Amino acid sequence: MQFSPFPFKGHLRRPLLTKPPHELPTPAPAAAANVLSKPIADMFGRWDDFAFAPIRESQVSRAMTRRYFADLDAHAESDIVIVGAGSCGLSAAYTLATLRPDLRIALVEAGVAPGGGAWLGGQLFSAMVMRKPADAFLAELGVPFDDEGDFVVVKHAALFTSTVLAKVLALPNVKLFNATAVEDLITRPHEGGVRIAGVVTNWTLVSLHHDDQSCMDPNTINAPVVISTTGHDGPMGAFSVKRLVSMQRVEKLGGMRGLDMLRAEDAIVKNTREIVPGLIVGGMELSEMDGCNRMGPTFGAMALSGVKAAEEALKVFDLRKKQNDTDA
Repeated sequence: MQFSPFPFKGHLRRPLLTKPPHELPTPAPAAAANVLSKPIADMFGRWDDFAFAPIRESQVSRAMTRRYFADLDAHAESDIVIVGAGSCGLSAAYTLATLRPDLRIALVEAGVAPGGGAWLGGQLFSAMVMRKPADAFLAELGVPFDDEGDFVVVKHAALFTSTVLAKVLALPNVKLFNATAVEDLITRPHEGGVRIAGVVTNWTLVSLHHDDQSCMDPNTINAPVVISTTGHDGPMGAFSVKRLVSMQRVEKLGGMRGLDMLRAEDAIVKNTREIVPGLIVGGMELSEMDGCNRMGPTFGAMALSGVKAAEEALKVFDLRKKQNDTDA
């Protein structure tokens, strides 16, 4: 089946009205507690009388914890888990969630701040370079850029990253669990090997202290499809493919090769795929799996690998969900 990544522009289609506007019921007036504050402009010159609305500390605590634990409960069974909220993972989340607003997507990021290394360009410079045709993804997001012919330049990498992050967070079918590490993969027997059926999670601060604290058991998220975009090798990088080696599902990793922009980006996008049933790998994690070159400070492959990872996930989702639903 052929998937078109962007059948509509920029946002989810809104449902059509089923009645003419004059026949729709008149909304009830908002309760006093829900009345919006005056515009900012009305505050100018009136700071001497300024005061926030009253609050009690327990209200803040309950507002946070009630929502967080409701999200944990709702996403204990997810449709798709994306591991890593860098440029590839965010692009995958945006594409999946806009194409399939019916899917429940959990986005798990070990760091406090999502975005990975995409907040700056190379060597801590500001500008972000993307080779064409990745400009199509920037246009879809509404990120402005300078056209340099075969490549485009975003004036600051943070403009791209903050835009895609904001759009992902605004989607109702995506929940970001940041400061949360994936410690293992859930597996099921499958045709002489294994099928990935979710992830094992823990607070990142807990994961970092397993060696100097007593056993601190994890939590889990079940999902028929996992997309892993954890980046190149590092303390938490290339996590899923390294785990495949340790569980003897992959003999060894190819190891990321030296920098070759021209070849690296094509290879990453073309080879983004399901590595074992239920696990799709993209971005720089794939370079560690396949032995691809690194591309350095050009980011088009990260965005379009995320788009392709979303397409690959949709290709296998129905089959993996059926298999997942029959698990004991």
